[in-house]
Amino acid sequence: MNAKVDFLDRLTLLTERYLTRRKRILRTRREKQKNKNIIIDWLESFIWAAGMVLLINQYLLQAYAIPSGSMIDTLRIKDHIFVNKLVFGPELLPGLIKLPSPFKPKRNDVIIFENPSYSSRGPAFDIAQRIIYMLTLSLVNIDTDESGEPNVHLLIKRAVGTAGDTFILDKGEFRIRFAGEDRFVNERDFNAGRGFEHNLSRLMDADAYPALAAVGKATAYRNLGMRVDQKLIDEAMQINTFAYKDYFAQEQSRLATLRKIQPYNTQYRMLLSRLRSGWYVPEGRILPLGDNRDNSRDGRYFGPVSHSKILGKGGLIFWPFSRIGLIR
Repeated sequence: MNAKVDFLDRLTLLTERYLTRRKRILRTRREKQKNKNIIIDWLESFIWAAGMVLLINQYLLQAYAIPSGSMIDTLRIKDHIFVNKLVFGPELLPGLIKLPSPFKPKRNDVIIFENPSYSSRGPAFDIAQRIIYMLTLSLVNIDTDESGEPNVHLLIKRAVGTAGDTFILDKGEFRIRFAGEDRFVNERDFNAGRGFEHNLSRLMDADAYPALAAVGKATAYRNLGMRVDQKLIDEAMQINTFAYKDYFAQEQSRLATLRKIQPYNTQYRMLLSRLRSGWYVPEGRILPLGDNRDNSRDGRYFGPVSHSKILGKGGLIFWPFSRIGLIR
């Protein structure tokens, strides 16, 4: 009985000491808070909040503003979205070492990745730009060109091609031969069969392609300093190539014409063969394409992208309010 009383007495004493010490610490903290300069207090709060924003943006969710119409109708210009940075492995620092992840991008994922065509101003500027961009939730971008337009450091596209796929274009429409298959299938038919919900937008009409082929042919004649027949000019004038343009169809027409005129020119033969053979996706890479096919600079221009360059997966549109929703 005495042992039990002694234990209870010691427990009560320890509890009283703990509560007294805790009360003293809280009182001391409150006194320091009262004496602290309001500016220093504000700065500490700002630094703490900024640090939390950076940690969340760098390792979990990054805010990103859509700069172009390449993903219409899925994403529109000035949509603000959150990108899942954790799923494919975040970077330790912006633009530097990327952590590994057991997850890899899958077909149809909307992904964000480093623009292969981007010209860096150096690691220090890249880190500063990414930090400011993240702190302001994509509202401020210091990386601009001479006209004040933002340089495109990051791209957001759809992962259309995976390892082993081969793609060819026919009047702006993709046909795909999947790994292990011996025939090509139409991309739209494949998407419909898989139940993919996104739309593929086109600016070019199918009946405009003869005029576009005439533009390519006339361009080839001009490249060689040859006279262009008025009939060909009239046919080419049926289309506004500045507003509606399929670069690859026009370029294929141009190269095919040059090849016919100069069959001995190996450069024309090589470039034409490359266009006709399409795009192959090697292991460890993804072919990213915009949903707005005639207004997207994507993997057709710079090729498949390495998994190590893919920074995250599109998650949620958070602004404007009317557009809030998951990215599909």
